[in-house]
Amino acid sequence: MQSNGIKNDSKESNHHLQHVQSCPTMQTHLNHDTERYRRSSSSSGNGSCTPGSNSRSPSPTPFSPLIDRINSRIASQDKWFSLEFFPPRTAAGAVNLLHRFDRMFNGQPLFCDVTWHAAGNPAGDCETSSITVASAAANYCGLQTMLHMTCVKQTKDQITVHLNRTKDCGIRNILALRGDVPGDIEFEPTPGGFNYAVDLVKHIREEFGEYFNICVAGYPMGHPDAGSYEEDLKHLKTKVDAGADFIITQLFFDAETFLKFYDDCRAIGIDVPIIPGVMPIQSYASLRSLVKLSKLDIPRQILDEIEPIKDNDVAIRNYGIHQAASMCKKLFDSGKVHGFHFYTLNREVATMEILKQLGLWKCLDLRKMLPWKSTANHHRQKEDVRPIFWASRPKSYVYRTREWDEFPNGRWGDSSSPAFGELKDYHLFYLKSKSKSEDLRQMWGEEITCVEDVYEIFSCYLSGQENRYGHKITKLPWNEEEISLETQRLIDLGLIDINKKGMLTINSQPAVNGEPSSSPSVGWGSPNGYVYQKAYLEFFTSRENVAALLEVLTDYPLVTYHVVNHNGREDITNADRLKPIAVTWGVFPGVEILQPTVVDPESFMYWKDEAFGLWLEQWGRLYPEQSPSRQVINHIHDTFYLVNLVDNDYPKGNILFEILDKMQRRREEKRATEMPHNVDEEISAKKLKVSNPKDEQDMAWQLQ
Repeated sequence: MQSNGIKNDSKESNHHLQHVQSCPTMQTHLNHDTERYRRSSSSSGNGSCTPGSNSRSPSPTPFSPLIDRINSRIASQDKWFSLEFFPPRTAAGAVNLLHRFDRMFNGQPLFCDVTWHAAGNPAGDCETSSITVASAAANYCGLQTMLHMTCVKQTKDQITVHLNRTKDCGIRNILALRGDVPGDIEFEPTPGGFNYAVDLVKHIREEFGEYFNICVAGYPMGHPDAGSYEEDLKHLKTKVDAGADFIITQLFFDAETFLKFYDDCRAIGIDVPIIPGVMPIQSYASLRSLVKLSKLDIPRQILDEIEPIKDNDVAIRNYGIHQAASMCKKLFDSGKVHGFHFYTLNREVATMEILKQLGLWKCLDLRKMLPWKSTANHHRQKEDVRPIFWASRPKSYVYRTREWDEFPNGRWGDSSSPAFGELKDYHLFYLKSKSKSEDLRQMWGEEITCVEDVYEIFSCYLSGQENRYGHKITKLPWNEEEISLETQRLIDLGLIDINKKGMLTINSQPAVNGEPSSSPSVGWGSPNGYVYQKAYLEFFTSRENVAALLEVLTDYPLVTYHVVNHNGREDITNADRLKPIAVTWGVFPGVEILQPTVVDPESFMYWKDEAFGLWLEQWGRLYPEQSPSRQVINHIHDTFYLVNLVDNDYPKGNILFEILDKMQRRREEKRATEMPHNVDEEISAKKLKVSNPKDEQDMAWQLQ
């Protein structure tokens, strides 16, 4: 939460309240040889080449400045909300906060903001810095993000560096504050710095023009350090006159206080949007600390009503929810308020309940504009094509392409020189699983004795049944979410059965031939459109299965395949390596065909490193290094293959399960008639690079 340029002080001893105080087609067929655009020859700082981004139609998610979105909501009288969070103190807290961002994203906030923690390292590279958290919210969670910035202990040059870094992160919204120093020390300007928030607003406009939307803080009851309420309003007007786009207020406890402030602002010529800041009372102790730290006057009625229940945290929280919801309803009824900014204190229960009571929580109405989750990074607003491989790991894809100068728009392009960043650290806080190691062991097996145990884990994940230890499996290393309605279509076709038989699927989609874009299972994009998909399966499987599969596939010329082992020495495909295959597209009124997902052979080779790596980094590490469980996981990593199959004849449905059934029958025939050593020979007849390590072969037959 925030105030105006002359802010009150806050105490490091109360971390939550410190932040309260310091932050106010129809196309009947898409040919395998799709039109290509060359990749950009420009490179980023690390020499990364990026896919060509020749624009051909408006992006499905065109950039719109935050202030335009706010004004549009006000003009249409469409109600909305925004949320405030503060940087956590620990790396584990950062992981939890990002998963909270993901949950709150489902409610469709207009934006969120992240406070500037001057007592910490707000501009650092660590997980807990303000800039890192804000960048993660925008890039990895898809939230339109605003970053607080203060003048505390910063020179003009330092602030400029921070603003440039914020710009590089793709963030275009700043809440400009003077800020407070930690502890009880009075604010003193830093030599070469700024005295007030108005100076910061002027500096941003002088250095960056209209690039940033600027918000400033307002104080409905007048700032306690101001000479008078009227003087404080004049300070606020100077910030608006200096270039502020909108105002968010400090918290208050009754509707009349805000409405008077709103009218008084309009009376002196402040005509920008004024957003009321709301914080529900969540405990008696936090309320008392709030009064002490922020010098707020709390209405006597509220104090009298909570006195009898002050020792009952549940009752206090329910009271706070009722009080805030009632106040917000009165403000909506006034016709002067169309949205609220909630100070969450990094909690979600109370805020979410208030939003539901106000009819603002709209997760059931959430529509995907693309089949994958978009980022809110301004630099990626025109991005509308991605390889399908990262469908369940969008944060990883964003991370590995973060250094690209341009992003594919319209077509993926020529795959002659893809450049994905390496993923060396699987435990970066924005990629780390939200589950604890002990919880993952309960789901994925306290002990694994053979590969069939792993097959069981995969099938339980898809079926929703409990594993042998009595635990439901809600995620896998490659899939952090529970089964989607789209995947359910494939389950009905036999997806669970093939996993039980050793085809461990990590990515899939059904064939779709012109279903409405509003379909709850496969729909995406604008209303009144139609979507199309080619059936796709991606799975890990054994050498023996691969040998049989390659034989069967010779009878299916319309199926594209790619088979690779963990080190890429065995790399087999019937696809043109430089021509991506469109596997998802949509037809919408008034625009060209959108083609958002492709199967790109070269990108697949980058993805396989990550896909194989997850066996070791997320699953294998759950067990002691020399344990049987660890050895089984290592064996799968070392000897299994990653396979993707695309059925290009999508109007006829899905032929892939028929292929896999024939593969299994062919494998059994071969087992009955041939010796095991012929498996590698048959694979070698197909692969482009031959590798036949006898020790791995022998181990494979011992464990299968």
